[in-house]
Amino acid sequence: MKLKKKPKRILITILVLAAIAAIAFVGYNVFFGKQEVKEAKVLKTIKEYGYTLKDNKTKRYQEMFGELDKILKKDPVDEEEYVKKITEMFIYDFYSLNDKSTKTDVGGTDFIYGNILENFLSNAEDTYYKYVESNMYNDRKQELPVVDEIKIDSVEQTEFAYGEETDEEAYEVTVSWTYTNKEFNDYQKEATLIFIHDGIKLSLVELK
Repeated sequence: MKLKKKPKRILITILVLAAIAAIAFVGYNVFFGKQEVKEAKVLKTIKEYGYTLKDNKTKRYQEMFGELDKILKKDPVDEEEYVKKITEMFIYDFYSLNDKSTKTDVGGTDFIYGNILENFLSNAEDTYYKYVESNMYNDRKQELPVVDEIKIDSVEQTEFAYGEETDEEAYEVTVSWTYTNKEFNDYQKEATLIFIHDGIKLSLVELK
């Protein structure tokens, strides 16, 4: 009789071990396989201008935001100094992809003129940001560019027509930059930006 019961006990043991393994597997995937996505928190705002600094921005960008805050607290605001700083911030935030979580996490949007923002985002996601892999769980292995040195080559005031409006004192800024990794030397490294007056702020209306 004892010999007949032994296979049954072995089968029960196998089933128990299989159940334990399954529970362990599910538990691992729930608690470790997919980590909770951390929502970015607002660190600072410049309310009058609608600029927001979140904690997912790099230390360098946070420093530039602090510099911008100081510029905008002056009375009167030096517009040339202002446009130079937001040009630097836009170039750094838009063309640096390493800190972006997904292809829809487009940088530099704080500085875009509201009426063209939707089109700007669509174009960015279909071009420069198109191949950015998701990093929602901090497991991305993809190498992505980071902007290094930024040089403002020129700042000139110009007349610029948009829609039915014309800004006779818009700013045209030419800028060039490098990347921290030579692997990205073939990426865009210079641009011309047009900023128009949008209430008290300057907004980017054209990038070429």
